[in-house]
Amino acid sequence: MSSPSQTGPKPRIAIVGYGSQGRAHALNLRDSGFDVTIGLRPGGPTEIKARADGFTVRTPAEAVKGAELVAVLTPDMVQAQLYGEVIEPNIAPGACLLFAHGFNVHYQQINPREDLDVVLVAPKGPGALVRREYEIGRGVPSVYAVHQDRSGKAEALALAYCAGIGGARQNAIKTTFKEETETDLFGEQAVLCGGATKLVQAGWETLVEAGYQPEVAYYECLHELKLIVDLFYEGGVTRMHEFISETAQYGALTRGPYVVDENTKAQMKKVLQEIQDGTFARQWIAEYAAGNTQYKALKQADLDHPIEAVGRKLRANMKWLSTAPQARPADAADAAEAAQPEEAAA
Repeated sequence: MSSPSQTGPKPRIAIVGYGSQGRAHALNLRDSGFDVTIGLRPGGPTEIKARADGFTVRTPAEAVKGAELVAVLTPDMVQAQLYGEVIEPNIAPGACLLFAHGFNVHYQQINPREDLDVVLVAPKGPGALVRREYEIGRGVPSVYAVHQDRSGKAEALALAYCAGIGGARQNAIKTTFKEETETDLFGEQAVLCGGATKLVQAGWETLVEAGYQPEVAYYECLHELKLIVDLFYEGGVTRMHEFISETAQYGALTRGPYVVDENTKAQMKKVLQEIQDGTFARQWIAEYAAGNTQYKALKQADLDHPIEAVGRKLRANMKWLSTAPQARPADAADAAEAAQPEEAAA
């Protein structure tokens, strides 16, 4: 681990994209003393937001031309076209190209120009949290990596950027584009998003099919999950055991392996293998290029699951939810930004 601090001249930065992560990075960097310009397609809602935040906004091509460091913070699936059409023709020789996720470089959708430094800085939290933690003097833990070091200063640039967004306050962990990409995708698919969603839905279905009330099943299989996740977040499995009953502990220890067994782990290994050998990337790239028909159908099936209707009804009476901060999931910054295609091109 490293505990970097920013010293020496600060590079002029162009942030291309102003979604969840883009806005947080830009605001934090400016507050850290960096000269930040935002690159956006003219006329979109994010241009209005960036100007309201006091930034100079230019087209992506214009923003890139004047930058010593270009941070690409648009959705994964538009980055290859953006790089080929806008960034590569305009980025200065010897500049630094920065990503917050290694997908396109690792899977060779982007092959950066040989003269560029190419680095990665990835906060382990959603943009809203990255900003909030910076403002109160803390920071969200981050990982960083170097793919190309043409200047001999690429790592120092990555660490300076990491310090600028507050990530260095929690110690930055050095990784590689390969490790960041593959572990990030695996976590989303097998545990955080895919695995958790299917576990909740299957648990709810099991109780409802056995004759229990859907509302009671919702509380037991979805609503109370937050209580356990918060304990994990604060102190790992150890803290969970400190705060749940002995009955719950015994049930978890003896029945948990019924559900997550060696077959489950074998399926997780399959998920990882398809990430490592590029199968997932090829499928997702092809799906996006074909118009996202399957993706949209699968997502709609999730949204139409009966647990969602039950949840909406119950949450309508949870008045505290209307005043609680709404944080979006971390690699779900991509999902938020994907709804803003005006960021994708000049």
